[in-house]
Amino acid sequence: MSWLSSLKSVFSPSLEVKEEEIQKVLQNYRLPRSEQALQDRITQINVEGQVLQLTLNTYPEEADDLQKIHDDLADALEKCGITELNMHVIQQKHAQAGGCSSHEHGQAGHSCSSQPKAETNTSKLPPVVDASGSSASVQDDPNNPPIQKAAPQQRDVPKHPRIQHVILVSSGKGGVGKSTTTVNLALALQQLGLKVGVLDADIYGPSIPTMLGNQGRTPMIEAEHFVPLDAYGMAVLSIGHLTGDHNTPVAWRGPKATGALMQLFNQTLWPDLDVLMIDMPPGTGDIQLTLAQRIPVTGAVIVTTPQNVALMDATKGIELFNKVQIPVMGVVENMSTHICSNCGHEEQIFGTGGGDQLSKQYNIPLLGRLPLNVQIRENADLGKPSVIAGDEAAESYVAIAKKIAASLPKVEKDQMRIF
Repeated sequence: MSWLSSLKSVFSPSLEVKEEEIQKVLQNYRLPRSEQALQDRITQINVEGQVLQLTLNTYPEEADDLQKIHDDLADALEKCGITELNMHVIQQKHAQAGGCSSHEHGQAGHSCSSQPKAETNTSKLPPVVDASGSSASVQDDPNNPPIQKAAPQQRDVPKHPRIQHVILVSSGKGGVGKSTTTVNLALALQQLGLKVGVLDADIYGPSIPTMLGNQGRTPMIEAEHFVPLDAYGMAVLSIGHLTGDHNTPVAWRGPKATGALMQLFNQTLWPDLDVLMIDMPPGTGDIQLTLAQRIPVTGAVIVTTPQNVALMDATKGIELFNKVQIPVMGVVENMSTHICSNCGHEEQIFGTGGGDQLSKQYNIPLLGRLPLNVQIRENADLGKPSVIAGDEAAESYVAIAKKIAASLPKVEKDQMRIF
């Protein structure tokens, strides 16, 4: 929806959603380039409150028209009571068979639709359904599979062909040093001889590009797949690499954010990796559940501070991973102590014993403690993490990485593969 429409929706009284009018808009809309009926491309429609989610098939040559299609529909649907349109696109590789030839365009009675001409009634358009109810059968999409009655379990998620282990680095709340821990543990695992990649799943606050010094760079695209960027020999990809200006906010609702994350995981040409570290967003929301149900996860590392508030939120994260059957590999207690750089006085600003408390409560290892050190922050801001800079915290990160590497299950090489 355009910025003007969004602004009007804030100050205007809410409109009643008119499903019949929505049907008419979608039935009557013609695609800009081919004049084909939009309804022939729609695979799913969900309405939740005043938000409409639309899934449709498109083709590569229509890529330049997608913004116009979205804006046209958003303006028309606003009159039907829809204040927000989330349009999900499934791009097909080839145009539909039986398409029209160029000389037929514009002739009387001709339609560019690949469907039989006799079927001109409106029954082909999927019904508008409530998002909380059962949805109609839709085309399989690896980024947004249809909601099923029984959510998939970790044991049912197929393994990625080029990634041996996926480790989630998570925290119950923001500001505890999760992203800093992610990049340093990834670099430490690489120093131990493993092939490591990093995926920034913190859609709303991506900081990995800054910490690894490749902000402002954009990944190339090959065969409709992203090519991950290189950072200190690691394959790295973040939503921050795709948004351009680092000041641009990612203001997406849950379904769009999770769809973007699945695209980053599935539609990326990851090299052969021993470990893919995923920097999770804080909390226990849609993205955490999506990862648990659609990505094969080896285990999770919980980052917390000794502060009681952080421990309460970390506990919720551990409970979530237990519920979705993802093993918790251990706890990293960050900012455990502070040593004054002037006088050498040591004090525990955020308290003591928080990591030990979680370790004992859930019978999981305390992987290590990290200090509140200005060098860690300075080096991360410069795009040269502690493990690369070799500061005082580097040894602690390497020690934690050794414990994580030792706990990884052994994976037998597929003897059928020739590369």
